[in-house]
Amino acid sequence: MRLKEIRRKRGISQVKLAMELNTTQNTISRYETGDREPGIAELIKIADYFNVSVDYLLGRTEDPTLHK
Repeated sequence: MRLKEIRRKRGISQVKLAMELNTTQNTISRYETGDREPGIAELIKIADYFNVSVDYLLGRTEDPTLHK
């Protein structure tokens, strides 16, 4: 998952992201290290927050844009 890469590029701390997503910094850290996987609802929240597709977030495509 590209969470750490996207978060760092945008200059957002784990704490700020956790607050925005109503979760904990520990959870964000575990997502980034692969110790924990977000559920579907969490993936959608993260993708929506960064305005990228879930496929991009998961590394299934190099195109971050949302296709509608």
